Amino acid sequence: MTRKRVTGAAPRTARARTARARTTALVAAALLGSLLAACTGGDGGSDDGSSRRPGRSPDESARPAGPVLAVKIDNVGPARPQAGLDTADVVFAEQVEGGLSRLMALYATRYPESVGPVRSARESDLELLRQFHEPTLAFSGAQHKLLPLIDRAPLRAATPESEPDAFYRAPGRPAPHDLFLRPRALMGSAPGADALTTGFRSGAAPPGGTSESARTVRFPAARFTFTWSGDRRRWLVSTDGRPTVTTGGDRVAPATVVVQYVSVHASRFHDYLGSTTPYTETVGAGRAEVLRDGRAYEGHWKRDTATQGTKFTTPDGAPLNFAKGQVWVVLAEKP
Repeated sequence: MTRKRVTGAAPRTARARTARARTTALVAAALLGSLLAACTGGDGGSDDGSSRRPGRSPDESARPAGPVLAVKIDNVGPARPQAGLDTADVVFAEQVEGGLSRLMALYATRYPESVGPVRSARESDLELLRQFHEPTLAFSGAQHKLLPLIDRAPLRAATPESEPDAFYRAPGRPAPHDLFLRPRALMGSAPGADALTTGFRSGAAPPGGTSESARTVRFPAARFTFTWSGDRRRWLVSTDGRPTVTTGGDRVAPATVVVQYVSVHASRFHDYLGSTTPYTETVGAGRAEVLRDGRAYEGHWKRDTATQGTKFTTPDGAPLNFAKGQVWVVLAEKP
C-alpha cells in the first residue's frame, strides 16, 4: 500500500512541477514585454519627461508642470527701458515703498534672452507665488529680516550670490538698475502653460461690457495707462506718462489687463531709507475690472487660500475669460 501511494504520487508531482514551470515562463515573458515596451516607448516622447507614456498611473499624470519663473523687475525711471518684459506670460504690477511701482513677471511658455533690471523681493511676493508649484523667484536680494521667510517658503530663491552664472551687470547703466538675468542659464527649457495659475482662463468674452479706449490706474507715486490699439488688438502700456518699451524698442502690449482691487497695508518691514514696505493682500475676494478686445468688463476676483489660483467671474458668477496672450494684473488699492 505504501509503495502504491508513492508510485501513484510521483506522476502528479511531475505534472504540478511542469504546470508551475509553464506559469513561471509566461510571467517572465509578460514582464520582459513590459520592460521592452517601457524602454522603446513608441509614443514620440522625449527624455525631458514632458510627454505622457501609455499606462501612466493617475498619480503620475497628475504631476504638476515644471516651475514657473518669476522675476522681480525694477520700474522706476532710471530702470527703463526694461528687457524681456514683452515675453512674459503674466505681469503683476504692485506697490512698493513711497507709493512707487515694481513688477513681477512670470515666464512659462518661452524665455527671452535677458530680463531686468532685477530688483529685490517683498513679503507680498511669497503669498502671491504660493498659487504656483515650487516656483523659482529671481531677485537681487531682500531686507535681511525677510530672508528667513524666503528660505522657508516653498520656492527656489535665485540671487546673484546663489546663481552667479545666470546674472550679469549691463554696462552703461547706473547701479542698482544694471542687474539682469539670463533665464535659460537659470532654468533650462520653459515648462509650458500648465505651470501657470489655474485661475486664469482664456476664451470668448462675456456678453456686455462697455467700450474702452484707455484706462489709467494710479498708485500714490506711479501710474499705468493702457491704450487700446485696434490694429494690434492689444493694450499699449505707458508708465508714468511714457510708452513702456523694451531694450529692443518693442512696445509692451498685453492682450488682457486686469485691475484687481485689493487691500494694501503697512507691513512689519522697511527699506534701507526707513520707508514702510506695503503689504498687498492677494488672498480673499473683491472687485475686478477686465479689459480685453477694446472693452471693459466688471467682475469679481476670489482666492480662498494661498495655494489656490485667483478666479475671475462676472457679476452673475460666470467665468470671466481673458483674451489669448499676455496678461497684466495691476494690484490696485481698493477705495
